[in-house]
Order: sequence, then structure tokens, then C-alpha cells
Amino acid sequence: MASPLRTAGIPRGQRAARWSEIIAATYFPLDLGFPAPESFDGTLVAWELGPASLSRLTSDPLTYRRRRHHLVAETGEQYLVTLPAGAPVSFAQCGQDVCCLPGGFIIERSHEPYEFSYAEPNDLFVLKVPGSLLGERLRRPDRFCALEFDATTGVGAFFADMLRLVPKRLDAADAAMLDTVGRQLVDLLALAIGGDPRVLASSASTVREAHMARIEAHIRQHLGDPDLSPERIARACGISTRYLHDLFRDAGRTVCGFVRETRLRAAEAALRQPANRRSIAEIAYTCGFSDQAQFARQFKSLFGLTPREVRAAAITRALAGRC
Repeated sequence: MASPLRTAGIPRGQRAARWSEIIAATYFPLDLGFPAPESFDGTLVAWELGPASLSRLTSDPLTYRRRRHHLVAETGEQYLVTLPAGAPVSFAQCGQDVCCLPGGFIIERSHEPYEFSYAEPNDLFVLKVPGSLLGERLRRPDRFCALEFDATTGVGAFFADMLRLVPKRLDAADAAMLDTVGRQLVDLLALAIGGDPRVLASSASTVREAHMARIEAHIRQHLGDPDLSPERIARACGISTRYLHDLFRDAGRTVCGFVRETRLRAAEAALRQPANRRSIAEIAYTCGFSDQAQFARQFKSLFGLTPREVRAAAITRALAGRC
């Protein structure tokens, strides 16, 4: 069970500094503005869910600022998905401002400055997702920062319900289950965002963006087809092969390169699940690879480890988690 981190019991003069340390360790460094630092009270509980993490934060009013100097030493981009349960939150990033009420959620991007605040005591659920993981499911996720998404209907409500339910069910979960739950939460998040009517109708969702979203979804749904060629993809998506190549060229990629990387990432995700009993060869085949030697070479080129090493590391982590 995750241990709560609290300011209660900390000397009043040290509470602001302690909360700043807790926030930086859980998310990333931020400058904090305390209306009443001497009497500030906050509690944070966090759960690691494979590549993602979920936290519940309750605190007195506060302002969090991500500044340019925080970005200098950053490497992998992160996204924070925040669902306020107690009071409204205000958020500003990249020239956009939003007030998110309970019943909605917003997305914050680590690689751009922002300001996040609430003027009343609040209760927040926060899902932290690596940019690489979210980018596998949503094309250019940075487009969706500073938009409020509905968490009361459709997939958004299902996502919000899962965020609230997950902490109650984690006591007996092993590493494999935690990894699976984390990835499923990100899948639900992507579905909730991708299906939002405002996103579909926004100026950012151009015809080309819509085509690319449909193409990438089709590729992910048919990874196991060894004959997933550009011609078949184009035909299935109702466009010409030439236009398909043009779309990927404009994005600085190739069709075959995207298919190959998506297959490799799917295989890597499967190998990192200790509960997956399929052999490495079976996983590779399921992801569309018919040549095992070629699969192994391409896998190590992308991840720096062999498939066998990734699986062994996953099993070691799972065993350590049971101790």
C-alpha cells in the first residue's frame, strides 16, 4: 500500500519547503506560491502503474508554476492529466487559459511553462504519463493541453471512474497487473480525448490530421498482418497510396518506418508484462514479424536491449515486487 506524504507533523516554518520537495519528486520541479505558507496543509499518495503513475493530492489553496529554468535539465517529456474532485482549478499554458470544474479534466505538458492554481482547498486525481507513451496513442498530444474535457459522460466518465477506483484495488496487485492497469488508463484517456467533439471539430483537426489519425489507428489494429503494406493501408483508409506517402513525408516519417516502430513498441510492451506466457517468437509473430532474426536486430537497435533482456528485466522486477 502506498504511504501518504503529509505536511501534518512538519514544523510550520518548514511545510512549504517540504511540500515543494514532495511535488518535485512526484511530478517534476515547480515553483510553488503559498497564500498562507505557515499554516499550509497537504497530503499526497502516489501509485506506480508501470510506465505511468497515479496520485491523489489534497491540499489548501496553492499556485504551481512551471518556468523556463525548470526545462533546462529535462529529458523525457511528461504529461499530467488532472481531474479536480473538490473545487475548480485554473490553468494557463501556451497562451491558452481554462477553468476546469469538478466533472472535467485537463492536460498539462512538462516541456512548456505553465501556471496551475486553485483558490479553495482541493482534492485532485493526477495521472502522470510519459510523452512517448501518450504519443503512441494520440498524434501530437501537445495539441490538447489547456482544453477542458468532459468527465461526466461517455469514455471520459469511464476514464474518471477508473481513476477513482484504481487506488482501492491496488493492495494485492503485482507488477504485471500494475503495468497493465497503467496502460489501460492511458488507452482510455486517448479514447476520451480522441472522441471529444470539440477536438474533432477544432481548427487543429485538419483533413490531413484526420487522415493521419485514421491511418495510424488502422495500422495499430492490424499489426499482426505481415502483409500490412502501404497499398493495403491506403485502400483500407480510402486514399491513394501516393497521398499516404505524402502524409507521412510531411510528418518527417515513412509509412514502413512507422509500421515497423509501432510493431516493435507493441512487442516491447508485451515483453514487459511478466504475466504474458507467450514465447518471444509468438509475440513477434503476433506483432507482424515473420523473420525472428530481423525482429531481434531491429528490436535491439530501437531499445538498446534484446527481447530476451527486456523479458528477463520484467520478470526480475515482478519478483522483487512480491518480496
